Amino acid sequence: MSVWSSIGSIVGAIGTGGAQIVDRLVQLVLARPEGVNTVGFTVAMIALSAKMAKADGVVTADEVIAFRELFDVPPNEEKNVARLFNLAQEDVAGFDVYAKKLADLFPYDRKTLLDILDGLFHIAKADGVVHQSEISYLSEVAKVFGLDDREFSKALARHVRKGGDPYEVLGIGAQASDAELKAHYRREVQETHPDRLIARGVPEEFVRIANDRLAALNEAWAQVCAERGI
Repeated sequence: MSVWSSIGSIVGAIGTGGAQIVDRLVQLVLARPEGVNTVGFTVAMIALSAKMAKADGVVTADEVIAFRELFDVPPNEEKNVARLFNLAQEDVAGFDVYAKKLADLFPYDRKTLLDILDGLFHIAKADGVVHQSEISYLSEVAKVFGLDDREFSKALARHVRKGGDPYEVLGIGAQASDAELKAHYRREVQETHPDRLIARGVPEEFVRIANDRLAALNEAWAQVCAERGI
């Protein structure tokens, strides 16, 4: 069964909705024979994207397009995805409840949780600016995920990097030596390879996220090299 057929089954099992949909989502994801990774990741992205839409009060066409860039939804499954999105938006549970329950699907898997955060940033910036309300939302999601301030600052710097600190994008202090910087940069590039994301159960379309990460790393590295003359 494909991830989208699974989403359809989940939406069908939820039915007309009601309070605490996230509990039912998690139970249904855990019951899928395909395992948690791909289905759980996709459900988490849809649900948290829906909650983020409330952060600035409106879902824009750009945000919908950005979502579709990350997920190649078959035409016959678009209604189910839209239904799940709307159910999550309407649920009385706050985003922190969603974030905690969905994060529990990936215990001790910080990299996948960072992938989800990156996906949310990609959607948030689709209209050309990450609004302060969205930054606040994403910061709280990161805290619920158990990510620290350094990890969030690194993600924020990647996505809102115009005139930003290249060391934050790279995730290393400015006091690092040239040799330490080079070694760190190479590790970051290796970890950013699309195959690494796909191996974690991230949909193949998320190669866009890997490419964005790599572009941010390369831009920051070029800036640091120019400043240091290396």
